[in-house]
Amino acid sequence: YDRVAKVVAPKRIRLKEAEAKLAVQMEQLNIKQSELKAVEDRLQALNDEFSAMNAKKEELEKNIEICSQKLVRAEKLISGLGGEKNRWTEAARLLGQKYINLTGDVLLSSGTVAYLGAFTVDYRQKCQTQWHILCKEKKVPCSNDFSLSNTLGEPVKIRAWQIAGLPVDFFSIDNGIIVSNSRRWALMIDPQGQANKWIKNMEKTNKLSVIKLSDSTYTRTLENAIQFGYPVLIENIGEEIDAVLEPLLLKQTFKQQGVEYIRLGENIIEYSKDFRLYMTTRLRNPHYLPEVAVKVCLLNFMITPLGLQDQLLGIVAAK
Repeated sequence: YDRVAKVVAPKRIRLKEAEAKLAVQMEQLNIKQSELKAVEDRLQALNDEFSAMNAKKEELEKNIEICSQKLVRAEKLISGLGGEKNRWTEAARLLGQKYINLTGDVLLSSGTVAYLGAFTVDYRQKCQTQWHILCKEKKVPCSNDFSLSNTLGEPVKIRAWQIAGLPVDFFSIDNGIIVSNSRRWALMIDPQGQANKWIKNMEKTNKLSVIKLSDSTYTRTLENAIQFGYPVLIENIGEEIDAVLEPLLLKQTFKQQGVEYIRLGENIIEYSKDFRLYMTTRLRNPHYLPEVAVKVCLLNFMITPLGLQDQLLGIVAAK
């Protein structure tokens, strides 16, 4: 035992010394590992920050590119608006002039709608010229280039009329404007059937009823249209108009309990504000009595040589 103890004892001492050194080394290792972990964490944080900065840099570069494009477009817009300023200034000046001339232009337009519908293009122009001179003499401001279409016309509506078959000459356009602005129902002198075609195309989507005074059921058709607000076209009117139509022509409506009615013959019918009445005659030169003429808006749709020339020029220009 003594011999073994003498051999083992030094080894135990060396073991303890080795374990002590190991402990010291392990402690140093742990310290170094902690330091390494801190460095790795710091490196990861720096990498994350670097990635974020790169992303921000790319976003800023993209914003710079977008802003550059906007700047180029803005410069082009400003350059373009430089000319627009002059155009809008001129437009404002013209509108101001139109406002000044509005009184005379509306006066001439009202006279045309009320009195000149039955006349030919030559006589209309003659009357408008004389009225224009009279306005100037009486110091009523009016446009030097007055026309009915410039004062009361709506380009979009006029284009829709032409698509529906209204001839493109200014005389026919004026007729369309008179039809849409007159307070009386239109009776159109239409030997060539141009007005008839236009009305049928224009109103076909609105459940237009086409009738003749010779039809046995024309009053029933008329009553339904009046009640439900549908347009009616009465074709082939003669020089005399059925007396049944007189309350309708004069718009002799009355109200009961807030509802508007009209008497047609022996029947009282609810009157719709959407109801519209058109009349056409194929007579080239009808002679209507004054008491008939004052109840309708008499319109001359007969083609004249000048009107035919304008229509042919319009067709050529459209092609």
